[in-house]
Amino acid sequence: DSRLLTLDDVLFRLLGPRRSPFFLPVTLTYVLIFVTGVVGNLLTCTVITKHRKMRTPTNLYLFSLAVSDLLVLLFGMPLEIYDLWQNYPFPFAEGVCSFKVFLFETVCFASVLNVTVLSVERYVAVVHPLKTRYAVTNKHAQRVIGGVWLASLVCAIPNTSLHGLRYYYLPEKVLESATCNLLKPQWIYNLVIQVTTVLFYFVPMVVISGLYLAIGVRLGREHRQRVLDSSFFRNVYCVALSRLFSVLAAAVVVLVFAICWAPFHIDRLLWSFITRWTDHMHNVFEYVHILSGVLFYLSSAVNPVIYNLLSTRFRDSVLFPCLLFTDIFFSLVGFIYPL
Repeated sequence: DSRLLTLDDVLFRLLGPRRSPFFLPVTLTYVLIFVTGVVGNLLTCTVITKHRKMRTPTNLYLFSLAVSDLLVLLFGMPLEIYDLWQNYPFPFAEGVCSFKVFLFETVCFASVLNVTVLSVERYVAVVHPLKTRYAVTNKHAQRVIGGVWLASLVCAIPNTSLHGLRYYYLPEKVLESATCNLLKPQWIYNLVIQVTTVLFYFVPMVVISGLYLAIGVRLGREHRQRVLDSSFFRNVYCVALSRLFSVLAAAVVVLVFAICWAPFHIDRLLWSFITRWTDHMHNVFEYVHILSGVLFYLSSAVNPVIYNLLSTRFRDSVLFPCLLFTDIFFSLVGFIYPL
């Protein structure tokens, strides 16, 4: 017994507590995100799969994004919760460790690339509508989605190859110290993280922001033209409302993307840049790590809500319910207060 207590003390000094002090609140938050995200993404996939008319280029990108979100929720989140409950020893084989890293890297890249190509598709549809006949088709979308997933799989290999099961030797190998961790030299990991952060966060953010800025400018011009040409107040009001929703939804896309993914990349950059850690740095990093995890999974849950606002023919889809609501409203007013 004294030997086990001594071993536990040594492992505590080397690896910290087995269970995260944030286990309960974070787990409850993860469960809520899990239920919301799985239901939302399954509904997205089901609607697009069951209804042929829903298989448009935009919705195919949404389907690909939903699949990416489902993978991280169904496979990534359970492992994350287990790590919070028992940080060590890692109970699975080394293949599971590699799969965990590979999955996270793949879905991260796939999500970012799906968002980017979806933004490009919306830009072409709104700003260059004449090109949609040959540039925005289902076959083209399928080829792009295939390229997105292939690129994501390939780009996930470098970081995956750096990780594996890590043990401490005291002086013999201690099985209880097994963790899924970095095995290769730190400088290689630093280089991989810094390059991928630039290519899969900063560059897409700049591209997406520029595309939606162009979309907003184009919609603003169309709105002013419609107001000048329209002779019915109801149509003018609904068109203006649809344009406003479109610009706001585009702004929300960029904002949520930036907020949800910024802590994730800050977490990775902190680990790659800081060489001398202090107790204060460790405390700050722990909070950043928890926040990055929550927002990372939250992004997978809110994607069905946000991106369905920018579905195919978004302006028409907003305009039609607006007109329908107006007709119903005036019909009810006429029924209750007949002239």
